[in-house]
Amino acid sequence: MFKIKRVYDKPEKSDGFRILVDRLWSRGLSKEKARIDDWLKDIAPSDKLRKWFHKEKNWNEFKRCYFAELKDKKDLLKKIKDSMKSNNVTLVYAAKDEERNNAKALLEFIKSGKI
Repeated sequence: MFKIKRVYDKPEKSDGFRILVDRLWSRGLSKEKARIDDWLKDIAPSDKLRKWFHKEKNWNEFKRCYFAELKDKKDLLKKIKDSMKSNNVTLVYAAKDEERNNAKALLEFIKSGKI
């Protein structure tokens, strides 16, 4: 089972294997408190795309561009899917917007079966 959760939300046992999917570490948060099992910086959107999205707020265009980037990250996507074989997996992110963020887009991409 896959879930997504903000890095600032309290970790729970039911989260299983927690993967941070942001390129940057969250300010003011210790690694112990975040309880991150793996940090896949390179699965995050490129800096250029991330900055563009913060400015433009075009969710559909962001997803289209991010999905194109993800097609070149098969090894990282496989690592995420392999983590699920023996654990629940929680994709952890820092964005304030809980509906439009890279973890939500990444989960949509994974569930689409494009990997």
